[in-house]
Amino acid sequence: MYNRVRRRKVAEINVVPYIDVMLVLLIIFMVTAPLITQGVKVDLPKADSEPLDKDSKTPLVASVDAEGNYYIAEGAGKNKRVSAEELAIEVAAQLQLDPKKPVVVNGDGAVSYDAVIQLMVLLQKAGVPSVGLMTDMPEK
Repeated sequence: MYNRVRRRKVAEINVVPYIDVMLVLLIIFMVTAPLITQGVKVDLPKADSEPLDKDSKTPLVASVDAEGNYYIAEGAGKNKRVSAEELAIEVAAQLQLDPKKPVVVNGDGAVSYDAVIQLMVLLQKAGVPSVGLMTDMPEK
């Protein structure tokens, strides 16, 4: 007969590779997190308002800065400067993909009331049924 040596099975999990992967992901997220918060510098007016529901879809954000330039959110905190016509075309295209997508205006507090109204009229002509206005919470 053959002499077989039975080896015991090891029931341990080597977690070192998982820790290495976790640390690499942590470094990646730490580096990319500040990049996500980029956007148009807009000083929002202060108002005591209700935030959007947590269950609602991510809104499409149209911005107007203090100089009256238009921007549209491209996702991940990035905004693209567009003309009035490009903004209307982009919003109409987004609404064709998702007609129930909420649209909000991100207007600088220093911009004229007329510029915000012109943006809202532009959005209405693009087919937006209702527009929300973004605000910051007032400091208490």
